Amino acid sequence: MNFRPCIDLHQGKVKQIVGETLNDHRPVIENFVSDQSSSYYAAMFKQDGLRGGHVIMLGGGNEAAAVAALQEYPGGLQIGGGITAENAVSYLEQGASHVVVTSYIFRDGELNMDHLHKIVSEVGKDRLVIDLSCKEKDGKWFVVTNQWKTFSQFEVNVENLQELQSYCDEFLIHAVDVEGKRTGIHRQLIEHLADCVSIPTTYAGGARSLEDLELFGKLGRGKLDITIGSALDIFGGTLPYRQVVNYCRGLRAEAGPAN
Repeated sequence: MNFRPCIDLHQGKVKQIVGETLNDHRPVIENFVSDQSSSYYAAMFKQDGLRGGHVIMLGGGNEAAAVAALQEYPGGLQIGGGITAENAVSYLEQGASHVVVTSYIFRDGELNMDHLHKIVSEVGKDRLVIDLSCKEKDGKWFVVTNQWKTFSQFEVNVENLQELQSYCDEFLIHAVDVEGKRTGIHRQLIEHLADCVSIPTTYAGGARSLEDLELFGKLGRGKLDITIGSALDIFGGTLPYRQVVNYCRGLRAEAGPAN
């Protein structure tokens, strides 16, 4: 289990928000607004050797801050938010290791294979991360789009993930029901993902303590990485960032060198 850091950008600033409130009909709930720049956090993650984190642009007006983070830590961060086949290569040229896509390939409640093929042809499978933001419905898990308001027809199950992973290098999974709420990890989704995935997969949503990290490791059976946002003290929470880094380093040390 690796700790994957995050830099969420909204209106050009580093923020932690409740994702479900990011729409045009109600005020965004902000858990934290940083006085520090995106490059400040990128430099921190670089110094700590944390690779594979993601910069997410939540709406427009975030491009300059995103590029500043990528240039501070070239090859160490992924980028998502408004990524298309037309602009993906430019972010890779600015230093992103991967681009993260979701709404571009999910349109009108369906997986758009034309768009998926197009972006793969532009950046290659090995530099693409597919973001699957999940909600439960009728005992099954489905991808939600349109700022998490619209259920797609894409069920997150073994068969669909095995097909989709042939087009990407990693999955990023947001547990929409707990994302940004600091209410604990979503146990059922984590167990389900551990049964389904066979490529690097990062889970995001609800983690708030070292006990959550320990439980996550057990439920995920070492098959999943985790990202933590608003619970961290560097983002206004109470969970010490340094403790999380050291805890995950300790797990890797116990596991020994990778085969």
